[in-house]
Amino acid sequence: MDLAPVGPNDRRRLHGSIAHDLAVAIVGGQYKPGDVLPNEDVFSQKLAVSRTAYREAVRILAAKGMVESRPKTGTRITERARWNLIDPDVLAWHFEAGPSVTFLDSLFELRRIVEPQAAALAAERRTEADLQAMLVALERMSADNLSTATSLAADLEFHHALLAAARNEPLTVLSSGIGATIRWTTMVKQRVGAMPSDPLGDHREVYEAVAARNGPRARAAMLSLVEQAQAATHQAIRKGPARTDPVKNVEETRR
Repeated sequence: MDLAPVGPNDRRRLHGSIAHDLAVAIVGGQYKPGDVLPNEDVFSQKLAVSRTAYREAVRILAAKGMVESRPKTGTRITERARWNLIDPDVLAWHFEAGPSVTFLDSLFELRRIVEPQAAALAAERRTEADLQAMLVALERMSADNLSTATSLAADLEFHHALLAAARNEPLTVLSSGIGATIRWTTMVKQRVGAMPSDPLGDHREVYEAVAARNGPRARAAMLSLVEQAQAATHQAIRKGPARTDPVKNVEETRR
């Protein structure tokens, strides 16, 4: 892993930059579970940074379950099963390193487990304020079919409003992870040009079912939305250039 020495104006963000580059190297396989990271003296000298900055970076990764530090044995990469895989930062690092299609599918599987039932609960428990938040997000999404940062933010707001309407506190903990999954998979689709399909109709169907307080319809509509998003992501990956797309080619991953 190569990092350029950092100037004094970047000291505040230094430990975050070190954590980012270490994490991408770990996720990308440069460091594997069980490997020991360079000790802080070697690392700080190589990058011309303080040992304090390196320690802070390691603490960030440890908080996300990716490394553990022990006296005399150093900082070791942990097994993937211990990583907080739906942490927004960890997801971002995966997409930067290039996630496998298997990992992408596991994220969509999580969405299929969580979001349809959340939609059904939202249909039972939503308030007029919840509906208004979802409707505003829909209107913003309709402006440009998720082709800009503004409409993508509106898509995330729609899903956040839906989860909030379910009125389940533990469920809301998953909101940031699900939002990050939506954000990054949408960006995968955008990298190969226009969106493979228009997702607005699927979102509107979810909204109308929630507004009608029809739980089964809301559940089915959300399941369809997630399945369509997964299919569109696969389609985008197949069309994308193998050398530049951050997600590994579908057929290569399956071999």
